[in-house]
Amino acid sequence: MGLSSGRITLWAASLAAVLLVAACGRDARPDEADDAPLTTPTAGASQPVASPTLAAIRQRGRLNCGVHQGLVGFAYTDNRGEWRGFDADFCRGLAAAIFGDADAVRFVPLTAESRFQALTDGRIDVLWRNTSWTMERDTSGQLSFAGVNYYDGQGFLVRRSLDLASAAELNGARVCVQAGSTSALNAEDYFRSRGIEYEAVILPSEEAARQAYGREDCDAFSADISALAAARTTLSDPAQHVLLPEVISKEPLGPVTRRGDEQWTAVVRWTLNALILAEEYGVTEANVDELAEGARDPRVRRLLGAEGEFGQRLGLPATWAADAVGAVGNYGEIFERNLGAQSPLDLARGLNAQWNARPGGLIYGLPVR
Repeated sequence: MGLSSGRITLWAASLAAVLLVAACGRDARPDEADDAPLTTPTAGASQPVASPTLAAIRQRGRLNCGVHQGLVGFAYTDNRGEWRGFDADFCRGLAAAIFGDADAVRFVPLTAESRFQALTDGRIDVLWRNTSWTMERDTSGQLSFAGVNYYDGQGFLVRRSLDLASAAELNGARVCVQAGSTSALNAEDYFRSRGIEYEAVILPSEEAARQAYGREDCDAFSADISALAAARTTLSDPAQHVLLPEVISKEPLGPVTRRGDEQWTAVVRWTLNALILAEEYGVTEANVDELAEGARDPRVRRLLGAEGEFGQRLGLPATWAADAVGAVGNYGEIFERNLGAQSPLDLARGLNAQWNARPGGLIYGLPVR
């Protein structure tokens, strides 16, 4: 049914009044727009929100990446003083995505207790240091987890001479754990829930816990299984130490950024995802340049910058993902070189296999599209 002429006249008069008030408001306060809060662009906007962290990194000319002070396989210095390891390679890949230069990174070694303060104080741009994503940390209001690059779990390392088959046999044992980590809490949960008496020997750092275990100041060393595997390689006779079968926790490890700069968190998240997707799509350090030029698979073309403007969405060059892969390889190459069959740790992929591998794991790259 149509509107009557009287209702049309009333509606038009009301609209005119609203427009007049709005116009008068603008005339009355010409500088009001300067006082208004900034609004976030809609999802379809082509220009990303500027990241102050990324701007500071570019002005500085390097990425500051927080890492472990020395954990074989993850972050350590070789005999030439060069940083090596799984986490160190992800730092280099991120630097390459930003600058096209994997060496544009400064490694900042941090203890478990100092790592978060270094991040919130701005001494580092990203923390890539065996850090578990937990609810307490995620809801602290200060930290943002950008993803998971290693699925781990806590276990126990013991001397073979104790002839133990299970952690349930550690009744009355002295167990070395690191302060400032989830290890002490997880060990307490495990033993308390089973009514097992034990003595926690809490050390200020992972290195101190390893040394105390080596001196036999404790009967068992409890930490992430990857850390225990690394610790075993440093002992005088690694074959005389065994990992017990129990995995007593879930430890999703990944990079952490400061809360409040979501655009920077997205840069870290998507660089990690790019390295994961590269493995899934068969993009390697050796063939990335060839595929960037001639790939026919649209997924590969989007990843490597041949189609779309995905680098621009992050405030990065179009070749951001290709630069990262070209610098450090894909996720699988990083894993094998530092933790897998090509390394002293010789860890199986396990949960860290790609989701579509046989057998499958939990590593799953988010789609670039």
